[in-house]
Amino acid sequence: MAELLYRIGRFSTRRHWTVIGAWLAVLVLTGVTYASFAGALSSSISLPDTPTTRVSGQLERDFEGTGGGNGTIVVESTDGSALTDDQQQDALDLFDRIAAVDGVDEVTDPFATQQQVDDGAARVADGREQLNKGLAKLTEAQGQIDGGRTALEEQRRQARANGTLADVRAQLDDAEQQLDDGQAEVDRQRAKVDEELPQLEQGETLTQLSSGYRTVSEDGSAAVANVVFAVAINEVSVETKTAIEDLLADADIDGVALYPSQDIAQTVPSILGPGEVAGVVIAAIVLFLMLGTVIGASLPLVTALLGVGVASLASLSFSGLVEFVSVTPVLGVMLGLAVGIDYSLFIINRHRRQLKQGIALSESIGLANGTSGNAVVFAGVTVIVALLALNVTGVPFLGLMGTVGAVAVLVAILMAITLTPAVLSLVGPRILKRRERSEIATGTTYDDHAITARDEPMSNARAWTVLGLGIVALLVVAAPATQMRLGLPDGSTQPPDSAAYQAYEVQAEKFGDGSNGPLLVVADLPGPVAEDEVTAEQATIGAQLGRAWNVDAVVPIGASKDRSALAFQVVPDGSPTDESTAELVQNLRSSTLTTTSGGEATLGVAGNASAGIDISDQLSSVLPVYLVLVVGLSMLILVLVFRSILVPLTATLGFVLSLLAAFGGITAIFQLGFLSDLFGVHAPGPVLSFLPIIATGILFGLAMDYQLFLVSGMREAHAHGAPARVAVQHGLRAGRSVVTAAAIIMISVFAGFIFSHDATIKPIGFGLAFGVLLDAFVVRMLLIPAAMHLLGESAWWLPKWLDRILPDVDVEGARLERSHAAPGAGDRAGG
Repeated sequence: MAELLYRIGRFSTRRHWTVIGAWLAVLVLTGVTYASFAGALSSSISLPDTPTTRVSGQLERDFEGTGGGNGTIVVESTDGSALTDDQQQDALDLFDRIAAVDGVDEVTDPFATQQQVDDGAARVADGREQLNKGLAKLTEAQGQIDGGRTALEEQRRQARANGTLADVRAQLDDAEQQLDDGQAEVDRQRAKVDEELPQLEQGETLTQLSSGYRTVSEDGSAAVANVVFAVAINEVSVETKTAIEDLLADADIDGVALYPSQDIAQTVPSILGPGEVAGVVIAAIVLFLMLGTVIGASLPLVTALLGVGVASLASLSFSGLVEFVSVTPVLGVMLGLAVGIDYSLFIINRHRRQLKQGIALSESIGLANGTSGNAVVFAGVTVIVALLALNVTGVPFLGLMGTVGAVAVLVAILMAITLTPAVLSLVGPRILKRRERSEIATGTTYDDHAITARDEPMSNARAWTVLGLGIVALLVVAAPATQMRLGLPDGSTQPPDSAAYQAYEVQAEKFGDGSNGPLLVVADLPGPVAEDEVTAEQATIGAQLGRAWNVDAVVPIGASKDRSALAFQVVPDGSPTDESTAELVQNLRSSTLTTTSGGEATLGVAGNASAGIDISDQLSSVLPVYLVLVVGLSMLILVLVFRSILVPLTATLGFVLSLLAAFGGITAIFQLGFLSDLFGVHAPGPVLSFLPIIATGILFGLAMDYQLFLVSGMREAHAHGAPARVAVQHGLRAGRSVVTAAAIIMISVFAGFIFSHDATIKPIGFGLAFGVLLDAFVVRMLLIPAAMHLLGESAWWLPKWLDRILPDVDVEGARLERSHAAPGAGDRAGG
């Protein structure tokens, strides 16, 4: 591989305009394909074949008008007063226009809905009052009949005592018949009451259960209209959502504010905002300080930006065929910028060192490409393996994110080993400072392989101290990760000035937290029920749902076409991301309810809150499998590269510590709210559900990058004859500056995304920046050197049988350096 890369470097040096022109042509080609075939990005995250999707499919298949997705529009008076009749009518006219948007089935009238709810409650209350009055009359009539019978018996007794019974018998019999007729009428009325009473009680039960559900606030200042789409919410097109937002923005109803919920107002995050630009600026400053020239600092930035353009446009060209989650291209930009700058920097830094050793320009470019370029390829392959392994999780959107990230890294590698040499050829010796060029012209050279007094090994006591304190510190930082909860961002996490946040806040304040994430519950009955028994079954099942902990309201939706299942809207007390809501979902799914016939009904749950819980659960379950796969494959790569067992093992253990610490930092800030104001987290909540698995893949790949560049220097020194512990110190000293610069650059690029307004991008940016910070500066530069010092010569132990079968990939390019040891003539760096 080293020899091949050497030849590629020499070719790029000779044909620099050809290489540059080819990459520019690729950029134009990807731009054309993007313009021709790109589709819209989706802001919804979903998974196939989850409990939520199965219930949603059942609703769509078996229930009339319940299969489409739902969003809400919040209407609020700007002065807090009750909405006037004119304002209500203007809002209804707007809803009619929204209902005409392609993809929208219906927009409910919240005012009519609330009136129906209120009228229904009033009818039930009136029915109870009438029934109570009727019962009172029946009781009074029964008392009169009972009194009449008592009086009649007294008359009989007196007539019998007076001997006049025969004379009044007919009169008494007539009176008794009247009492019997009255009793029969009372019995008929009582039987009628007994027949109506269950229906009334069922109505009272359903009214009481749904009393917490409102579409107009109690003070009349706000209303919530439900937007019903023709398809599931994750399938609603961006064009449909944009058309709704445009209508709301243009409504201009005097004294009324209109807010679409997050399901409608979700927007695609910007790829490069002020924070991201600031990150690139910091990277440029670091490059200038590292390389000392404007040209040198510009070169990695230019190649990285060109690579990001090619990778992003190429990937997004397929967005018309495959559904892209909006965060996917942003992740590609993150990785493309970070690794693109770093990989180019590694080759440039090696080239500068060789020039200062007196090696000819073109030969130095070839050697830099064959040595550092070789390390870049293997480091990049490790990252690519980690990203592509996301496809084995069985989560489509996650696999696509990994693939797009892998494409960005692949392009960065290709740019580094082809475009960087071509541009270095054009720049020539100006890649060095003027002073350095003057020193070379006078014959002053440097030997990086020379062992000096600065390479004296650390003491064993210091190594043990560094190792112990480092491990303890990382474990302390990792402690909050034990409380990590996973979820998807809701409206509360959106920027405070966004419509989605305003809609969430108004609903939470006026209608309760649970109104932002109602659940759809389907009760599968033991068998179909008669049409006249549906209400009784709804009351029976609904009453049991209402007794569930953390339920604010239960509203019947309807029965399936064959009446074998009932659907309810259940409004929880807590918000969609509350732990109590997750517990409610799990409790409902594990419950069986008793039907009116004594059978058992099983429950299924759907809704946005339920979908977020399902996604989090599934991603949590695949994380261990993914970790084992990635670590296993990368361990094989590292054993091949370092020809050692213990070096890859210590590298992996160090990564696990830094990863757990990164999870601890993420949990502390984004879930527990520690330093949340500093990072712009105004609503701490569950950690983004796919962040742990994404961070695991990316951070493992990047950690192995720094492991490779630092430890390969140690192995190179050891291969040149230095004792193991001396080689550790020499390799650390030789690679520390460039790895430090590379890590700061990567941290800066990732940290720029922390200040994104998007609640999905922000924690990813922080997690990657914090993870790189811990892994590069604590694990790779402190713990690994200490561990390798303590291991000594045994660090490079490899079983003889394995040594025989493993190919020698020569990642340091030692053989290449030996075969190209003599500097070329007539092509000197200072010439």
